Amino acid sequence: MTIATVALVSIGAHPASGRARRAEQDARAVELGLQLAGDSLHVLHAGNPHEPALRAYLGMGLEELHVLEQPDGADAVPALRDYIREAGVQLVLTGSQAETGEGSGMLPYLLAEELGWPLLVGVAQIESIQNGVAQVLQALPRGQRRRLQVRLPFMVTVDNAAPKARQSAYGPATRGVVNAEVVEIVADELSTTGVLQPARPRPKRLKVIRAKSGADRMKAATAKAAGGAGQVHKGLSAQAGAEVILKLLIEEGVVR
Repeated sequence: MTIATVALVSIGAHPASGRARRAEQDARAVELGLQLAGDSLHVLHAGNPHEPALRAYLGMGLEELHVLEQPDGADAVPALRDYIREAGVQLVLTGSQAETGEGSGMLPYLLAEELGWPLLVGVAQIESIQNGVAQVLQALPRGQRRRLQVRLPFMVTVDNAAPKARQSAYGPATRGVVNAEVVEIVADELSTTGVLQPARPRPKRLKVIRAKSGADRMKAATAKAAGGAGQVHKGLSAQAGAEVILKLLIEEGVVR
């Protein structure tokens, strides 16, 4: 039984140069969809159909890519919702957060709410789909995994726990077809009224120094950090140095 599957993709940005590219997590969603649905996978993008970076997805072995043509500042949720409903889609795969634009990570939640579907986040693998029920492996913190069962239709977001995307090949990328479709444009009020700026690292909290007098607080603020339990050995022979290192490894439990 073939399950109508769609992978949502966006335009990514290289972390160092900022150059447009395929988004890493969206590419993993496409990889997961190809493993699950093969050639029947539909890949969908809402935005500019002439963006060259979209062809990196075609280079993964896709014959075509569907684009809902929209200008910057348009709300992608209504267009995606209507397309998914009309196409009879039962499974939607997407990354957890865009690399460009707002990058809020809210689109999967808003789209799932519009569709009335359950949303599974941080999915590492879709193991099987039988009789309308899917068995999904969800990634948890610290490398843990949780196996879930969910009934179709549903949405999933993938992150770096999902299988790594295959390399994009130049030949398929140039031969693939981008099918653009004009859709109704709905202005995104948040993007038109808000101000976008690069994210900045959060300041670190200063350690609260509890002291009775100003002199004690000054001493605590300027004091050097206390050293650990390390030892400095000088002038040892190679044999003696090796014995010291081995002893430390045994004490730390590295060597038994």
